[in-house]
Amino acid sequence: MIAAPKFPPFNPPRRILMGPGPSDVYPEVLAAQSKPTVGHLDPLFVGMMDELKALIQYAFQTENEVTVAVSAPGSAGMETCFVNLVEPGDKVVVCRNGVFGERMRQNVERCGGEVVMVDNEWGEPVDLAEVEVALHANPDAKFLAFVHAETSTGALSDAKGLCALARAHNCLTIVDAVTSLGGVELRVDEWGIDAIYSGSQKCLSCVPGLSPVSFSPAAVEKIKARKTPVQSWFLDQTLVMGYWSGDGKRSYHHTAPVNALYALHESLRLLANEGLENAWARHREMHELLKAGLEKLGLEFVVEEASRLPQLNAVYIPNGVDDGAVRKQLLEQYNLEIGAGLGALAGKAWRIGLMGFGARRENIALCLRALEDVLN
Repeated sequence: MIAAPKFPPFNPPRRILMGPGPSDVYPEVLAAQSKPTVGHLDPLFVGMMDELKALIQYAFQTENEVTVAVSAPGSAGMETCFVNLVEPGDKVVVCRNGVFGERMRQNVERCGGEVVMVDNEWGEPVDLAEVEVALHANPDAKFLAFVHAETSTGALSDAKGLCALARAHNCLTIVDAVTSLGGVELRVDEWGIDAIYSGSQKCLSCVPGLSPVSFSPAAVEKIKARKTPVQSWFLDQTLVMGYWSGDGKRSYHHTAPVNALYALHESLRLLANEGLENAWARHREMHELLKAGLEKLGLEFVVEEASRLPQLNAVYIPNGVDDGAVRKQLLEQYNLEIGAGLGALAGKAWRIGLMGFGARRENIALCLRALEDVLN
């Protein structure tokens, strides 16, 4: 018999999380997660799920009936949207200006779809004129997919304008809002977004592991009219909705992450209490404070100001500075985490997050003081 391993309890330090996610979690959210576990079909839990659905609808600014939290992180939210909507042979225009646009492309290919790429440089928003050219050249395209807030670069694209283009060309939209939800303006119904997904661990300041998603009535009709089964049983929304709805009687689908959903309920309740527009304004105000301090340190932003995310600040690493050594020193001496660059920005940029509970003055003061010390 293999001997039982002997380990002490795991007691992580209290880090200040100012990377690209996860963000600092609200104390109230951590407390909510520690509440007693009940059965996932318990009437009390079912009632909480109804409240959670209404809170997600508020955060997305939608009345979509098919609005749920996928029991997995934002990457599963991405896959949920693609596997439910895209069938073999469907043509999808995919906008790629960073890592997560590339992941959209890979999802389309795995669904058997035909990809038409619209590429922009890293750090730039999606170019509406180039998208319009692609849509004109591909009148048989069924979907336009793009990342609203590109986490790998800190670039914010014009979701409202892109959705208007898609409608004009009879395309449904699939939108990545993992980093934008709760941090910048996002209006699903008003802008005409058809399928959208996000994550719990960014501007919602919840524990990682859940993905809010929402499908418009037009997207639901597309799912119902599929000629082939959804390739993922677990993510098939025609099955999941029987668990998230149904006049008091829910069908069993999977054992929901009960305590994690308590946490998401609390984080969205806090967002609703603050008010969406107030949250958007707070992220902008904190960004301006951080921006002023970073510029005093001589750090240059990757993204032009007009399309810069307030909650994800990508700055170039100064010449001669050791990326890994700086982040290691910040972690060990200040308990402060900032993010490394991804893809084309690996080793060239840092990503500094100001998300949710983390978007506050004391975090900014610590970050600027620590960076000044380490860089000097």
